[in-house]
Amino acid sequence: MDISVLLAPFSSLYGAVTFILPFLVVMTVIVFFHELGHFAVARHFGVKVQSFSIGFGREIAGWTDRHGTRWKIGWLPLGGYVKFEGDENAASMPSQEATRDPGSFHAKPLWQRALIVAAGPFANFILAILIFAGLYSMAGVPVLEPVVSQVMENSPAEKAGIRPGDRIVSINGERIDSFLDISRIVSMRPGEEANLVVERDGKRLNLRVKLGEREVPDGLGGKIRIGFLGVTHDAAGGVRFERKGPLEALALGTQSTWRIISGTMLYLKQMIVGRQSTDQLAGPIRIAQMSKKAAQTSWLSLVQLAAVLSVSIGLINLFPIPMLDGGHLLYYAIEAVRGKPLSESAQEVGFRIGLALVLALMLVATFNDIVHLFSRN
Repeated sequence: MDISVLLAPFSSLYGAVTFILPFLVVMTVIVFFHELGHFAVARHFGVKVQSFSIGFGREIAGWTDRHGTRWKIGWLPLGGYVKFEGDENAASMPSQEATRDPGSFHAKPLWQRALIVAAGPFANFILAILIFAGLYSMAGVPVLEPVVSQVMENSPAEKAGIRPGDRIVSINGERIDSFLDISRIVSMRPGEEANLVVERDGKRLNLRVKLGEREVPDGLGGKIRIGFLGVTHDAAGGVRFERKGPLEALALGTQSTWRIISGTMLYLKQMIVGRQSTDQLAGPIRIAQMSKKAAQTSWLSLVQLAAVLSVSIGLINLFPIPMLDGGHLLYYAIEAVRGKPLSESAQEVGFRIGLALVLALMLVATFNDIVHLFSRN
């Protein structure tokens, strides 16, 4: 018998492990920090925390700390939650006695409840900043001088009057420190008008350019629409990496986190006006694929992916959709204006609508994942 037949089941098992394990590690860390944000601020304000769960469903492992909080791991590792005293369920719907117990989340002042809810997404942002800062301190920041070596024929750059030897100083007011910054900014603005400042023979010139657009592979079997300028850089010397000190690394980490946030919001805007397609929304299958690919590249790539996903999850949770943290904040904003909370029935309707929206988003993302998966085969 061919020995490959005997090894086939083990090969399949190995493939499944290498596909799922990086995804689970990354998501577990991100979810843990998100829930830790809620937990830490709640404890600070004297809220009793009944349980801290990573994963949903039946508990497979856990322990109870001296404060009575049950720390546990659920069998379905696709999220997590912190359940406070007075919560009827994991969605933080209040129980009958919620407002009378001083240790209850729902008995706390409005501003404290808002801070507790907002702490989860902001913990994700802080995690991303720390990851980026660590990478910039240990591995360094990639730097490639933003000097044009070649201008492609009939490209947006040629039509705008850009020449070889020009140093690109800024795009739409954003300073350019590395040639890599040009690709990052331009790729997010397919077909848009852009203001460029270039330095030529010691003088600065203001140029107006209409960026091109094209579809390129996303590395997972699909396509993504990006903008392009049409300039290249002679990278024969490669990219050099500059290690940064702790304070500068934190500042750069904050900038990187903000760039992901602003880039995501720009993509959503373009999607609403029809300049981007919803088929670029990724679900758990494609995230698992990205995690596997990053892990195969290097541990630094996997850590960087964790930072990007942490920002994305934090931002999504701030969307004003009931069931998400942003939905709770929306309710608190209405409560602040009205002077009293919405009725239980109104909140219940909102949560049902929010649940439907979240499920619809998950279905679209999962459908995209399946289409991309089969398009690769």
